[in-house]
Amino acid sequence: MSYFTAMGALFSQPWRAMPKDNKENLKYAKSYQPRNNETQHLRILLNGPAGAGKSSFINSVDSVLQGRITGRALTDATSGSSFTRRFLPAHPLTESDLGYDPCPTLNEKVHVLVSVVPADTLSILSDEIKNKMKDIRRTASDMGIPQLAIITKVDKACRKARQDVKNVYRSKYLKELVDKFSVELGIPVNCIFLVKNYESEIKTNGDTDALILCALRQMIDFGEDFLRNL
Repeated sequence: MSYFTAMGALFSQPWRAMPKDNKENLKYAKSYQPRNNETQHLRILLNGPAGAGKSSFINSVDSVLQGRITGRALTDATSGSSFTRRFLPAHPLTESDLGYDPCPTLNEKVHVLVSVVPADTLSILSDEIKNKMKDIRRTASDMGIPQLAIITKVDKACRKARQDVKNVYRSKYLKELVDKFSVELGIPVNCIFLVKNYESEIKTNGDTDALILCALRQMIDFGEDFLRNL
């Protein structure tokens, strides 16, 4: 089987079921409030290489919740670079760093870590990037922070997904990417989600929304479990 054939091959049935109606997940996300009285917000940290789609995912979530395309998180469409912050696990913040807080409240701490990688370049991610992401995961694990991952740009990696986003969880190629990423970063398959961000669209789409909402609901559930356990 050639590379291009593999990219277009589909399972007869999806390997992960998707909701047929987004209403429940949308209502759940819109109405969520942390039950822990010590925090007013759920803080989700997106971690991944520049250009992975972190800012675009933030915009996409906002678009789904608003029911229209928004652009709250800045992205640089000209250079392809990101406006999201960078940080190095090998050089943690110190008291001399601007904004450093040695005693953050629960409301100020990270409640969920989400690793973000692009499907179209996942197979060629450098060892340096993978090791950085592993280091961040280990630090989060030591702190008891729950973790999951999203693989973005599925439409750019798979021809069948580009033709119809409903094919995302039927794509054999994307399933292979998920399995490989699971092994390399140590994230269980059921904690890895495939998404297509809104980038060129001017209107939202129910099938694209479904992928984003499924990932978002799992983030909320993981974060709520973390806060409840505290």
